Amino acid sequence: MAYATTASPGPYVRLRPLADLSAQRLATADLVAAAKYGTDSPIDDPARERQVLDAVADQAREIGADPAVTVRIFRDQIEANKVVQRGLFRRWDADPSQAPTHRPDLAEVRKEINRVNGELVRGIAASPEARTAPYCGGVLTAAAAQVRHEHRLDALHSVALGRALRSVCAD
Repeated sequence: MAYATTASPGPYVRLRPLADLSAQRLATADLVAAAKYGTDSPIDDPARERQVLDAVADQAREIGADPAVTVRIFRDQIEANKVVQRGLFRRWDADPSQAPTHRPDLAEVRKEINRVNGELVRGIAASPEARTAPYCGGVLTAAAAQVRHEHRLDALHSVALGRALRSVCAD
């Protein structure tokens, strides 16, 4: 006799989107850096960071997810984006020929960041069992390795991806 199962997707299926969305969010750091480079706009923007954290906490509450966990993960996302921005600023200062010649519109870039943030909040909400499982770290490492390969991340972005994912797995 066959039994119907309602097994939930495996942990890789739940954690891989978090790694992929984190890489997508890191790609926006390049645009933010290009928009800010050579201006008075600082990399650290506590007011904007607070807006992002408040927004994702509200989104988490609306869909029944844990806002504290969501904020914890997003703090790492923000720090990872700053790792990329600082790295790019150092690269461009060292070799001005690599500096961007076009300054993206930061308001437009933020629309993309907000889109990715919304997907990431939903991914966090959909993955509590995978994020709290004892094997989360190993599965997340495998997912991040695949994402690094697929997105062809350089050393700077690979390090930042590790930073972005630091608190995905529960302590």
